[in-house]
Amino acid sequence: MIQRWLTNNWKSILGALLGAIAGYIYWQQIGCASGTCMITSKPFNSSLYGALMGFLLGGMFKKELKPTKNQ
Repeated sequence: MIQRWLTNNWKSILGALLGAIAGYIYWQQIGCASGTCMITSKPFNSSLYGALMGFLLGGMFKKELKPTKNQ
């Protein structure tokens, strides 16, 4: 069951992983100098936001299944 979900959603999972890495790099390189920015003030927040955006972006490339005659 889990393997099937992973197989069907591998693009979203890859997007989340790349997004988390990009979010961390964004925090490290740019970040927030004052510390008052909600997303970029902490590496966890920045990585989590990047993972969410990557997951959603990766999910855009998922193929829709066409209904069959039996459905």
